[in-house]
Amino acid sequence: MQHFTKAEIRQIEDRYQDLRKTLEVKFDEGRLERIEKAFRFSNAAHDGIKRKSGEPFIIHPIAVARIVAVDLGLGATSIVAALLHDVVEDTEYRLSDIENMFGERVARIVDGLTKLSGDFDSRHALTLKKMLMTLSDDVRVILIKIADRLHNMQTLDSMAPQKKIKIAGETLFLYVPLAHRLGLHAIKNELEELSFKHKHPEEYNKIQLMLHDQEQKRTYLVNEFIQPIVEKLKNEDFDCVVNHRLKSSYSIWHKMQKKSVSFNEIYDILAIRIIIKSDPKISEKRQCFDVLSIVTDIYKPKPDRIRDWITTPKANGYESLHVTVMGPRGNWVEVQIRTDRMDDIAEHGFAAHYRYKDISTFENELDPWIEQIREILQSDDADAFEFLDDFKLNLYATEINVFTPKGDMLSLPQGSTVLDLAYEIHTDLGNKCIGAKINLKLVPLSHVLQNGDQVEILTSENQVPKPEWLKFSSTAKARGKIKNAFKLEKSKHIQKGKEIIEEAFQSVNAPLSSNNLKKITAHFNLNNKDQLYSEVGMGFIDLKNIKEIIGKKSENKLVKYWNITFGGGGKKKEVEEEEEEVTLQKIDKKKTFLLKETQDNISFSLARCCNPIPGDPVVGYLSTDDHVTIHKTGCPEVAKFLTNQGDKIVQAEWTKFKRQSYLTRLSLDGFDRLGIVNEVTNVISKGHNINMRSVKFDTHDGIFSGDLFLYIHNADDLHELISRLKTIKGIENVTRVENLNE
Repeated sequence: MQHFTKAEIRQIEDRYQDLRKTLEVKFDEGRLERIEKAFRFSNAAHDGIKRKSGEPFIIHPIAVARIVAVDLGLGATSIVAALLHDVVEDTEYRLSDIENMFGERVARIVDGLTKLSGDFDSRHALTLKKMLMTLSDDVRVILIKIADRLHNMQTLDSMAPQKKIKIAGETLFLYVPLAHRLGLHAIKNELEELSFKHKHPEEYNKIQLMLHDQEQKRTYLVNEFIQPIVEKLKNEDFDCVVNHRLKSSYSIWHKMQKKSVSFNEIYDILAIRIIIKSDPKISEKRQCFDVLSIVTDIYKPKPDRIRDWITTPKANGYESLHVTVMGPRGNWVEVQIRTDRMDDIAEHGFAAHYRYKDISTFENELDPWIEQIREILQSDDADAFEFLDDFKLNLYATEINVFTPKGDMLSLPQGSTVLDLAYEIHTDLGNKCIGAKINLKLVPLSHVLQNGDQVEILTSENQVPKPEWLKFSSTAKARGKIKNAFKLEKSKHIQKGKEIIEEAFQSVNAPLSSNNLKKITAHFNLNNKDQLYSEVGMGFIDLKNIKEIIGKKSENKLVKYWNITFGGGGKKKEVEEEEEEVTLQKIDKKKTFLLKETQDNISFSLARCCNPIPGDPVVGYLSTDDHVTIHKTGCPEVAKFLTNQGDKIVQAEWTKFKRQSYLTRLSLDGFDRLGIVNEVTNVISKGHNINMRSVKFDTHDGIFSGDLFLYIHNADDLHELISRLKTIKGIENVTRVENLNE
């Protein structure tokens, strides 16, 4: 075994001594000795092992321990676990060795952080599930895991491009929402920025350049806005710090994507923050509202943009007053008002509660969420990917508060329905729910709850859970309970699905072959034929377009084979068997998958969730060894695949597409005037390689909205068309709609 050089040993020792100096002001000698012992043990265990960057591997556990100690403010046990977190996975030592040397608590945390062995497809999802099972007993597991991920993101440059995309996508999908849910705002922002930088480097660099170009103008506007506030606060004897926060590159890009606007149309790039050095003799809430009154005396507020997170803090402990006011130059500016304690908690979440000796309150806030995790984990669902999808539902949703008829308040994610609330209260209530009375008005199960609603759940003994409930339930708890109700019926659903599929194939005179089943499975973005049978059997999938899904290409191949081999004669059964033998070329995951108009021996399909067209940045998902589903790089489904099934993602690239055209949808809105529809259709008809399938316009009170369904060859033609449409007088916005069925 190769050992480290003297220079590398010195580098390791210097890093550790830097950490040690940071810890000496925080811990007594006994705790420092435990940390020293953990470092020496981990260092010896990792002797000679290096990271992809070439530096000694032990540098990574030291860096994670620093994040745990400094950024998260955790104790000696957590620091010891951080130093040891990769020992069991990467060396010959076992968990029992950790327990014998460092105790049961450290061993339990390390166990929660240790990856599982086994098949790559399911390994990562199962690892996360295992980690979350430990979280339900000890929240330090997830905190150390977030610290581990942060350092991995900080040192991602040495990885291959495809590996960077996978890890960045995985971080955005799960670790960013976890950091958000635990109130780790500073870490969440850094994870977002690093993920954006590595997943979309060109867009990241463009936004960085635009922010740099506007820096001087931005500084002037900030000073102009802040000056009267600072003077007024000083005159009123408030001890405050007034500064500004620049919106992160990721947040700007995300809003540009979500709202389909340009960089110059983002008006909340800046937020002004007023941090009050609180007077212990006066309530913090009163001090914040007094400052709010001063701000709104100077600048007029936007009535619907005042947020009070002090009276009702967010689920992650966040407290602040937010108000949007009209600035001196006609721009809306967000002002955040909070005390120094609130600001520390807003930035550092869980760790800050320790500093303010408020951990019991925070644990009370965290307990309901951890209890929800326990309930999800108790499900017998063996599908780890499905578990992650459901779990993530509760991480990032903005919360609303609703009230029972007796006035008790319940918190739920925004977008929750009556059914979600029923399951939140009790499983039996959810299973028997038939609707609700909201503010004394009768509403159905699918009704979406609003903040402040008073809800009375209505039940019936004859009611039973139904498959369609999954279509409008949104919380992980509700979806888990509904799925559990159907677990015993799974085999029945599969059998029923087989029968439905057989009938569907017979109705179009098509062979029930493995190749055709693969096409249908890929078309609906499913993992295997059992999942296809199950979803069809439960009524989630409609096979009315089965003939189009199977496609003409396979039919022609069959006819050709029939004519050559049998001369038009023979038995139908023999053709079906031969079609089974027509095998497609296995796809090489290491090579870029080239998309060709005539794809010889390799099949691909375009994902319906994002509807890519030639020229769009795309990646491929291996639905089977010989079939690729093509998605746009920003598609939410890709983020999910990167986390759960990263090894099935392949790089994809368009070649020239000259003959085929693709259905694309555009949405328009603006001010109605005589002849505007005619101008729109003229611009489209004059465009090369563009044909209209349908055009729909609605007008109301002088405002119009339009929907265009067009056949377009590639993204360049589409961008050129959008540019031309935007020049038409009266048109305000032209956006591409990815989902054709919305």
